[in-house]
Amino acid sequence: MSVLPLGDGLYEVESASDNTYLVDLEAGRCTCPDHVFRGGRCKHVRRVAIEITEGRTPPPGEIALECHDCDAPVFVDEDEAIEPAYCDEHAIYPGDTVVDRETGDRLTVVDVSEYRADAVEIPAADRTVADYWTNEDYDPDVPVVGAVYPHANVEPNGVVPSSLKVYVFPRTRLEKAADTDGKR
Repeated sequence: MSVLPLGDGLYEVESASDNTYLVDLEAGRCTCPDHVFRGGRCKHVRRVAIEITEGRTPPPGEIALECHDCDAPVFVDEDEAIEPAYCDEHAIYPGDTVVDRETGDRLTVVDVSEYRADAVEIPAADRTVADYWTNEDYDPDVPVVGAVYPHANVEPNGVVPSSLKVYVFPRTRLEKAADTDGKR
């Protein structure tokens, strides 16, 4: 059986007999004859529950997006879906070390903003982060990340001494750095 999430807790289930049924998981209902006439929990409702438990289908209230870096499915709140999405292995947070895809430099993240690269101005350059000449090949509609070069130590809570210069990048320009043992 294949399961297709439709949103709002509804799932389309295609059975082995090529019939398609609608499952309302939150109400525990299915449009199959077994459920309609017997009233019991049918195999289609159970299949949806198994797919969610195994992490192959998003639970009610969430949708699946692809991780920007590895294409793995990422389940996010359907009302707050923002792309690009990142899986746990590729998500970055203040205190993380990242690599600039343009230069190969390692930096420490101090902030991951909700503001888009095409909306954040760089006053000294009189242009947006997206329009800055080294960022032209990167997505303009992604969040801006603030980072410092590694001569500074940044606390995981994002505290940055005022003497440090924070550089801003489109999120897609940065990738999470591998640890010294090669793991992310």
